[in-house]
Amino acid sequence: MSAAVAAFFVEGHAVDAVLGVLGLEAVWLAARRRTDVIPALLPAVPILLALRAALTGDSWPWVAGWLALSLPVHLWDLSRRLKRRV
Repeated sequence: MSAAVAAFFVEGHAVDAVLGVLGLEAVWLAARRRTDVIPALLPAVPILLALRAALTGDSWPWVAGWLALSLPVHLWDLSRRLKRRV
């Protein structure tokens, strides 16, 4: 069992599962007309893809690139939230 769990993480399937749950959550929120919350989920996607790249042994530019992409997504989400408050 331990080898199966290790393979689940090393092959990146754990991150795939989390991305799947995140997608289901977005669909569920959209069905409930809570589309204002969906952009808050977006910054997690590049961070999870960076984790997947690191777990599967991709080169460091892929990990750094996904992490770098998460910053503008976070800043966009924050600016969107701040504009709604004002």
